[in-house]
Amino acid sequence: MNSDKPEMSEFDSVDPAPPSGDSDVSSLRKTICDEQERMFQRMRALFALRNIGGEDSVEALAAAFSSDSALLKHEIAYVMGQMQDSHAVPHLIERLRDMDEDVMVRHEAAEALGAIGDRKALGVLEEFKDDRDIVVAESCEVALDLLEWVASKRLNYSE
Repeated sequence: MNSDKPEMSEFDSVDPAPPSGDSDVSSLRKTICDEQERMFQRMRALFALRNIGGEDSVEALAAAFSSDSALLKHEIAYVMGQMQDSHAVPHLIERLRDMDEDVMVRHEAAEALGAIGDRKALGVLEEFKDDRDIVVAESCEVALDLLEWVASKRLNYSE
């Protein structure tokens, strides 16, 4: 692989930072939640947590939703969608429902809910498909369609 090109992740994405080599969820949680830490290091922790996966990683990521950084929270919602772990659903619903949250975060939370494909998100996506912010409303509309598509793929094993 050309060393000048970013490496693809196992999620078929080029991440804005390489994942940390640390595999201790508790340590990564401290890093991602540390408002004094450089954003690059926090992003490395985020992608390491995504790659580790599981409920503990989801909880560590969700803890960082208290960050002041809308960029970081947006990335957290995005990777939760990539992880497709239903443990993330309540945290993403909370971000979507928070009318004081940055629109970028709310929009990504909606799309992540669609990507996860858990029907528990159906009601809240319906609730916000007419949101006052068009970006959130359209994201909920896309998420509803995606949720249905993901659900149909799970039922149809032949495709």
